Amino acid sequence: MDNVTAAKLLLNCLDLTSLHDNDTAKSIRDFSELAYTPYGNVAALCVYPRFITTVKEQHKDLKVATVINFPAGENDVEILNHEIPTAISLGADELDIVLPYKSLLSGDEMSVSEYLRQARKLCGKKIMKVIIESGELSSINMIKRATSLCIETEADFVKTSTGKTKKSATPEAANAIMETIKASGKKVGFKASGGIKTFADAKSYLVLASGINGSDWVRSENFRIGASSLLKDLLITIERGY
Repeated sequence: MDNVTAAKLLLNCLDLTSLHDNDTAKSIRDFSELAYTPYGNVAALCVYPRFITTVKEQHKDLKVATVINFPAGENDVEILNHEIPTAISLGADELDIVLPYKSLLSGDEMSVSEYLRQARKLCGKKIMKVIIESGELSSINMIKRATSLCIETEADFVKTSTGKTKKSATPEAANAIMETIKASGKKVGFKASGGIKTFADAKSYLVLASGINGSDWVRSENFRIGASSLLKDLLITIERGY
């Protein structure tokens, strides 16, 4: 796949993200304008819950993703019971939920599974992406186990990272997640996020996903990249023509 084609595909699979402590309604309104480009629109705009209505009031046709239990990943179902219905009532289309990864590391798989089942129940038909915080997990086997728990509890996507820890997305983690999904035979998507800033960074995940699942699989229904500054480099690549 040539670079321009790859950049356009990545643009359409982009969850354009702004999750900064200093975000304001004005900065989010300005940021949301970037979602529309001459080469198509991004897949979704990902913002904190308090800015869902800010985006929806300005762009009714733009899918809005938000974060739940973010970024700490506490094992507290009451957080879900409050945050998910609130986000949906505000207009969220997609929910990126942090898995209680510390509980998983301590060996408490049962409570993690119960947590995810409750999240699925609360999300209903909304898109549910589970952030496993792959950089904090202790091994590839743990990444695979976290992925399996997401699959078993009917997540729509497995996502690498919050982008708020020292180690975020890596090709090794992405490979483990997508290979586990493929082996399951279930229709579950993959999202890479955290530290993906350049076209070259993003293309490496595109190539990996195509190698595992085939080029036809790589579309926004199955594949996402979460990033804040990547869009600029994608547009430069497209407009440069190579």
